[in-house]
Amino acid sequence: MMDQERLPISAFIICQDEAMYLGHCILSLRECSEIVIVDSGSTDGTIALIREYQANGWPIQFHQQKWLGYAAQKQCAMNHCTQPWLLNIDADERLDEDFREIMPKLLDAPQDLVGWRIRRRPYLIGNGYTPKHVSERSNLRLVRKGRGSYDLNQRVHEGIVPSGRVKDAPQGSLLHYRPLRIDDQILKENKYSSLKAQQIVDSGKGPRCLRLVFNPVVYFFRLYLCHRLFLCGFPGFIQAATGSIYSFLTEAKIYQRHAELKRPSRDNMDGQKP
Repeated sequence: MMDQERLPISAFIICQDEAMYLGHCILSLRECSEIVIVDSGSTDGTIALIREYQANGWPIQFHQQKWLGYAAQKQCAMNHCTQPWLLNIDADERLDEDFREIMPKLLDAPQDLVGWRIRRRPYLIGNGYTPKHVSERSNLRLVRKGRGSYDLNQRVHEGIVPSGRVKDAPQGSLLHYRPLRIDDQILKENKYSSLKAQQIVDSGKGPRCLRLVFNPVVYFFRLYLCHRLFLCGFPGFIQAATGSIYSFLTEAKIYQRHAELKRPSRDNMDGQKP
């Protein structure tokens, strides 16, 4: 693609050890005038892959930065962007054809509209990508430069905070390709739920007992019914159930962190002599 055919978009990516996924992400960004990649210490061939794409003429601006946390790392990448529009994309995500087709129209939005939310469709083991009308969620990913930033207090599930009106993109999705078996997915949910729970505790909020009881169920049915994962058979059921486990772990960890402060764990046998 000739430079004059590229769109005034800076796509930005944070990564570490993403050699298995990053190449296909870059390929899906061929319409972007700039691709900003911030690496936090890869040792698996990711950097060599990036250099190869640079050598082949891809407009990649590459930086290395020690890990700052999810929100701060993405803000660092965003700060390096130079184009009028900025696209946040993860190394294991790809733009589908429908979204790439509509991107030029999205950039012609009225000035008071500062960004677009994009649906994300996961790849489910045993199913493949979910259908176009089945998605995990919609997040603000495409934003005008200077009209959005990250809340650095967010430890996980960080998102762009806009300064103005945003809308849902009328078509297209981010394709999320990281087919983890449940063994590894639960480890990931455990890590993320710990970060989320600590973030909530640090904000001064107490135990959320009603959410502990009801939120996992609500989370499951929201994904399974409202987001239509039931159309994906057992892979969809597993995806929704895994989301509910994340919700439960988050609320349970918040409860236990407060419980340990009120009543520190102590063995009743402590202090007894042999």
